[in-house]
Amino acid sequence: MRSITLITTGGTIEKTYDEHSGQLLNRGSIVRQMLGRLRLEDTDVRIVELMSKDSLVMTDGDRTEVVAAVRAAVGTEGAGTNGIVILHGTDTLTTTGERLLAEVSSPRVPIVLTGAMRPFEMMQSDALQNLTEAVFAAGVLAPGVYCVAHGRALKFPGVGKDRTRGTFVKT
Repeated sequence: MRSITLITTGGTIEKTYDEHSGQLLNRGSIVRQMLGRLRLEDTDVRIVELMSKDSLVMTDGDRTEVVAAVRAAVGTEGAGTNGIVILHGTDTLTTTGERLLAEVSSPRVPIVLTGAMRPFEMMQSDALQNLTEAVFAAGVLAPGVYCVAHGRALKFPGVGKDRTRGTFVKT
């Protein structure tokens, strides 16, 4: 049995439409709904709902919380985890990835950051694909810090968001 720790921070991947205001908002995690659409044989996913924020409003303090959650997941209480997936907004995902690389320099498991360019509940969203790839990658990649999206696993350092192409690339 594979054990994955999934840490949610919000971001576009988990935004929902507010019919009263007409806005897309982070109002709480919807990752359970997303996982319910996947067939994950022999995989246990432990969810840590850390925060529900657009990554553009994440602070250094929020990133400190992400680092602490990762450390807790690979520490004594998470000794059985085979990998970590972090759902994150794409605008500052690379900032958090670089911070994790600096502060958790020799992780014993893969740490995978992923997000989406379009929210899960919108048509033609990349959310479910990226979540599926991230969960799979967290179980098979070598220890390290990665961005997984759109069919690719990119290892930190040197990952950037290409806004023109709407994906992540090596810089």
